[in-house]
Amino acid sequence: MTAESRTVVPAREGRAVRVAAGRRVSVVDLEGGQVGDVFAFVPASAGSGGFTETLTEHLSAAHTRGSTNRLFPAVGQQFVTDRRRPVLTLVSDTSPGWHDMLIPACDPARYAALGAAGGHASCADNLNRALAGMGLSVPFTPQPVNVFMRIPVEDDGRLRWLPATSRPGDAITFLAETDCVVVVSACPQDLVDINGGEPTPLAIDVLP
Repeated sequence: MTAESRTVVPAREGRAVRVAAGRRVSVVDLEGGQVGDVFAFVPASAGSGGFTETLTEHLSAAHTRGSTNRLFPAVGQQFVTDRRRPVLTLVSDTSPGWHDMLIPACDPARYAALGAAGGHASCADNLNRALAGMGLSVPFTPQPVNVFMRIPVEDDGRLRWLPATSRPGDAITFLAETDCVVVVSACPQDLVDINGGEPTPLAIDVLP
């Protein structure tokens, strides 16, 4: 299906789009091997005819795990908010199917712990900048859905941080269950190997 609109998310940056209820939105890995942090917010006026500038409800990975009884998402499942209401449904996935709901967004403290110099880009900062570009803000960083991110859980409970296996053009597509603001960060992580050491761009396609 041809996109009605495409928003390119440059490597190490984030972008936000408004998605109306009933529309589909895809996250596309343009070059392959790139993780994307996906956030979604429900404006206070969702369901009553439009958007406001107040973001009071967000997609919650933790509440979604409790709702679906799954650690990782699968086609057909709904993602719910911190109020346990559906916000997105995963309707198709052309990637190998690795997507994470365990790892928080990278932030300045994470990079400081890894020994990075100050000023390293992060998904938390990307979220704030992307929302600010719409005149929006949130007081915290929700845990995202990390599309294309490969974090298997070993039998002893340990997590492994492996390179993404998504290929150029692979896409994961969601149906908006309510009016929402979707933010995607092309994760700037280059100190562990999830992006193969070199972050690359993503795209957000809003479908008719």
